[in-house]
Amino acid sequence: MSLSYSQFATAIMSAVCVTSVAAQQSSVSGQAPQPPTAQTDDVRTLVGRLELDKYKATIKGLTAFGDRREGTDRNRRAVDWIEAQLKSYGCETGRITYDPAAPVPTTDAARGGRGAGRGQTGRGRGATEPRPTPAGTPEDPVRRGAGGKGFGRPTGVNNDPMRQPDEALRALNTQPVIPGTVDEVYCTKWGTTRPGEMYIIGAHMDGIGYGEAANDDGSGTAIVMELARVFSAPEVATDVSIRFALWNGEEGGLRGARAYVHQRGDLQGREDPPGSGKYPEPKWLGMIQHDMMMFDHGMPGPDGKLGAEQRREADVNIEFQENSKMAAEAQKLAWLFRNANERYATDYPATVGNHMQSTDSVPFSDIIPAISLRENERRDHIGFGWDPHWHQPTDRFSTFSDRDFRLGLNAAQTTLAAIAQLSRARLNKPN
Repeated sequence: MSLSYSQFATAIMSAVCVTSVAAQQSSVSGQAPQPPTAQTDDVRTLVGRLELDKYKATIKGLTAFGDRREGTDRNRRAVDWIEAQLKSYGCETGRITYDPAAPVPTTDAARGGRGAGRGQTGRGRGATEPRPTPAGTPEDPVRRGAGGKGFGRPTGVNNDPMRQPDEALRALNTQPVIPGTVDEVYCTKWGTTRPGEMYIIGAHMDGIGYGEAANDDGSGTAIVMELARVFSAPEVATDVSIRFALWNGEEGGLRGARAYVHQRGDLQGREDPPGSGKYPEPKWLGMIQHDMMMFDHGMPGPDGKLGAEQRREADVNIEFQENSKMAAEAQKLAWLFRNANERYATDYPATVGNHMQSTDSVPFSDIIPAISLRENERRDHIGFGWDPHWHQPTDRFSTFSDRDFRLGLNAAQTTLAAIAQLSRARLNKPN
């Protein structure tokens, strides 16, 4: 079931008018900007409830479970911990159970959505272009990098536990995969006037590489959890519902997100029991994914090295997939998020790109408007080695500086502001 173009356009225009119409009118007429509306004030108040220390603390809590590889005991304990945190916020939780060994049917978008990194076309595994030497290395006869321009560096997954020098972390991460079913957890903020419709905000909580999966994807998971905390405050009301999903099995092929779409898609919008006003699976309005949020140190140099600090030009990358069936609507959603960043984020700007791939929004992208937020463009930056900690033992909390963490916080501000506008979030005054 998909949102009609007219329904989606109405939602987008309703939110855009809050963020941009007054500014545009003042620019055209030369008049002073109009005073902010009550909802604008509430959105700003909600964004202000996001704090760097709380964001960092949530990431730190996740790293206690190592790389959280799907199917391991440490992954199961991390799911339990996430659920306990969500419950402590007052957010109603639920679980999806799936079997990693039992693949579910996928859409064309989902089949082509993974693995398009350095040297790949973005059309799925196996659609590779031969490269005689790694891009961006001294042996590379041309300066190949993102889009065939500039420099890149080799990428890959570390599968050697002995490359992790921390003995305690190495021991934790060598726990075996346990055959059988796997759980993923979500929680829901229920809407007050249209509870049978919802936006889905997601990130994947599993990782690989024998580190702590602090950035991939503790940084995105912490954003979703922090947004759940803010929206679940008792004085916060929204017209539509919001679901906060912490996917499992992303690293194995978007397995948790695909299972969710397969199990829950046909249940959308059904009132159960009839007349109860309860909707176990509200109608999906849009899906927003967060995956690797903190490291934007720029393009590798000719020697393959990157800057030690976050670059001054760092930004939040908002991507949609131009080849999806919902590309037009997804692009509108991406620009709405870009405008929300401009108005409400404190430190880093946002840019919009058209190559969303290799993350949990892909299974949704032919069904509803779906976008992803990242530290860099997935295909042309991350896939070409702009993050040296990707799937490596160095993906640890201690690797990153406050400038890095703050980029993730700005992504959280962006999503919170955009979803607050789309859901018509407001603060109820005490009686």
